[in-house]
Amino acid sequence: MVSEFPARRVVVTGMGINTPLGDELDSYYDGLIAGTSAITKWKFFDHPGVYSRVGGDLSEYDVKAKLARLRPHLPESMFRRMRQLVKKAPMSTAISMTCAADAWLDAQLDGIEGDTTRRSVIVGGHNLNERYTSRNFQTFLEEPDYIDSMSALLMLDTDHAGSVSEVLGWHGAAFTVGGACASANVALRTVVDDIRHHGQDLAMLVGPVLDFSPMGVHSMAMMGAIAIENFNDRPTEASRPYDVRREGFVPSHGAGALVLEELEHARRRGARIYAEVLGCVATSDGCHQPSPSVEGQTRTIHRLFEESRVAPEEIDFVSAHATSTQLGDRCEIQAIGRAFGRHAPGLKINAPKSMLGHTCWSAPAVETIAALLQLQRGKLHGSMNIETLDPEIDLDVCANQATELSVRVLLKNSFGFGGINCCALFGHPEYTNAV
Repeated sequence: MVSEFPARRVVVTGMGINTPLGDELDSYYDGLIAGTSAITKWKFFDHPGVYSRVGGDLSEYDVKAKLARLRPHLPESMFRRMRQLVKKAPMSTAISMTCAADAWLDAQLDGIEGDTTRRSVIVGGHNLNERYTSRNFQTFLEEPDYIDSMSALLMLDTDHAGSVSEVLGWHGAAFTVGGACASANVALRTVVDDIRHHGQDLAMLVGPVLDFSPMGVHSMAMMGAIAIENFNDRPTEASRPYDVRREGFVPSHGAGALVLEELEHARRRGARIYAEVLGCVATSDGCHQPSPSVEGQTRTIHRLFEESRVAPEEIDFVSAHATSTQLGDRCEIQAIGRAFGRHAPGLKINAPKSMLGHTCWSAPAVETIAALLQLQRGKLHGSMNIETLDPEIDLDVCANQATELSVRVLLKNSFGFGGINCCALFGHPEYTNAV
């Protein structure tokens, strides 16, 4: 096991989730284990010119009902702050606040004392409120004075960090970081640095909903990145990592929030620990194109082993990026094979996007929460919709069925457009002696 730990170790003590599979941890996990698809036809637009018609849709999510469910569990002052902010917030920002409140409750932070300037809010993502911005722009073209008067503030990504900080009453660092589909893992790397090197005791990591506009969906279709050919009328089958008929990723709404905490701070307050963050490494392919790089991904995983002082043989499970693109899925499997060498055939690998679709900037957070629930409960979800396995996929990808597994250490991969690679390792708290 790890030969020496950093002076300030980082653990996960709370989680909050919101996807079309559920906005509570149990319903989310149960849906994944059951192999349930979150993909439907999009509800927020019906434009005949948009090629791709399917995705994981939260556009009709009832935030008021969520607030009513949260109210009995939150301090009244905190609830009032959130209710006031949610009234005017775009959908994505409102879900960021409620998801963070869920993670705060899950971490049992009510009543804890301490310096609130040592508590950070880090948001992973950019261009988040795309639909809100595009709607206001259309209104501006028709009648400028009818736009939302608060749009100059609300369309900014930093409004997520500011709103969550205000709800929590935290006064430490609060900002956003972006890395395309690796954004939430880049945010994790930032949080780890904040706790290890900048004196933070607690941090709320938020992976917000990317609220797509119809133009955004169509542009991805024109780029050839997303599924458009065969599954518009069969949405639950559209996301199919590792299957020979995969034709591109399926964009999806989803948000995840994690409370990360300095280990001794967590121990002193008797916190439940989901996992220890053993490391998080980012590298670049040195290329702005969206094409994945086997060399870049392999290099990232190797460096993660080195910096975390974890041997490949200690890792049991990979929560894959696995977007359901022809090139991307093959590249990632090849990179895992190279990085793990002789241990690769013994790994279990699964593809959460086969059910969730691709939640884009928030995907590392949304999928890390799924991975940590699997680590805690000893059962992995399957990679669904594999009718004919691609013969180049030569590792165990948990095809179509859940698998019992006791996990010591897991790897979470994330790779973003622009050659951005960011991967993280999480250890079971009993294995790393965090509990």
